[in-house]
Amino acid sequence: MANKLWEKNFEVNKEIERFTVGKDRELDLYLAKYDVLGSMAHITMLESIGLLKKEELNQLLAELKQIYKQADAGNFKIEDGVEDVHSQVELLLTRKLGNMGKKIHSGRSRNDQVLVDLKLFTRHALKDIVEQSKVLFDELIQKSNQYKEVLMPGYTHLQIAMPSSFGLWFGAYAESLADDMLFLQAAYKMTNRNPLGSAAGYGSSFPLNRTMTTELLGFDSMDYNVVYAQMGRGKMERNVAFAMATVAGTLAKMAFDACLFNCQNFSFVKLPKECTTGSSIMPHKKNPDVFELIRAKSNKIQSLPQQVMLIMNNLPVGYFRDLQIIKEVFLPAFDELKDCLQMAAYIINKMEVNEHILDNTLYDPMFSVEEVNRLAAAGMPFRDAYKKVGLEIEGGTFHADKHIHHTHEGSIGNLCNDKIEALMQQTLEGFHFERMEEAEKKLLKE
Repeated sequence: MANKLWEKNFEVNKEIERFTVGKDRELDLYLAKYDVLGSMAHITMLESIGLLKKEELNQLLAELKQIYKQADAGNFKIEDGVEDVHSQVELLLTRKLGNMGKKIHSGRSRNDQVLVDLKLFTRHALKDIVEQSKVLFDELIQKSNQYKEVLMPGYTHLQIAMPSSFGLWFGAYAESLADDMLFLQAAYKMTNRNPLGSAAGYGSSFPLNRTMTTELLGFDSMDYNVVYAQMGRGKMERNVAFAMATVAGTLAKMAFDACLFNCQNFSFVKLPKECTTGSSIMPHKKNPDVFELIRAKSNKIQSLPQQVMLIMNNLPVGYFRDLQIIKEVFLPAFDELKDCLQMAAYIINKMEVNEHILDNTLYDPMFSVEEVNRLAAAGMPFRDAYKKVGLEIEGGTFHADKHIHHTHEGSIGNLCNDKIEALMQQTLEGFHFERMEEAEKKLLKE
């Protein structure tokens, strides 16, 4: 059994070890290749300040690149008796290179090591969420443009209210994602700052070059104050969770709409048959299971900021083991949100629209506002026009004119989808993912 990095001359009680390690070993698999990247940058910096010889650096980097490939391929394992990813990487190095492998820890603590791992992981995970959100956005814009002429009822209080259109409905969720992207960008920018060199939260007596590791890892800047760098543990996860929750909020609302509009009482849309399931006893049923699961999973993700906040809320400055528990709710959430986005994009792409909803006279009263506005535009006082149309509806003499003409920005006849696409593109260009990718590629270059 391998010694732990912090272990002294006594063995920890097995039950206490089980309790304190928790799910760390399995969750650390998310972080494995990022732990290697952080170590590569750190030892490159150590060589530059004289704490490693050039030949030692070259040997260590060569072995770390092999471990990275192993982790990237999904073949990295944390062995029994090894506490975490940091210990496993160091163990693999010492097996190949002897005591040289132990030198990679100089000038850092497991605290800043896990901080940098989490940040490197999170910025990649955010990039995945951004890219998948853009896929869904494009599907929504395409459907909005395709069905911009098809009217549908708009509701308030679940009462038929005013004419809407499928162009408006699809486009509304596209613009919601464009706003959500601003939260993702803010979360990315707060994430993309380098905590390495803060050690246990109070810096190091070694003359570390933190600017160098910042550049090597492609961070936008560093977390300058070493105490604040450690205070960022938990805060980063909370802020990122809020950004994920905004995307999940958009998904949950859209999923609810789609489930409602798919039911026989509405029949506004038809979902792809492969995204519905039947009943064990009712042969006519086609349940919108995929959208229902998207709704549930998205609502679960919306609770994530509160979970993180409650774990870290009453902690003073400095590191505490409480923060370990955040990983359990935070790391798996990205895959769940990405799955929801992928499923939503698939369904939107395959969704069929009922182009004859308004043939049903049930929806005629929603054109009453159009008639009131027509009379008011012709010179009748608005309140008089309102009363006249109201009496016609009560008397059963109202006749709906379904040929409407809306021209203002963002209305049925002027969706402004090009403006919404420009908003999305402007935000996307502000991420600068290429800096991260170029730095990591350079670091891993053979």
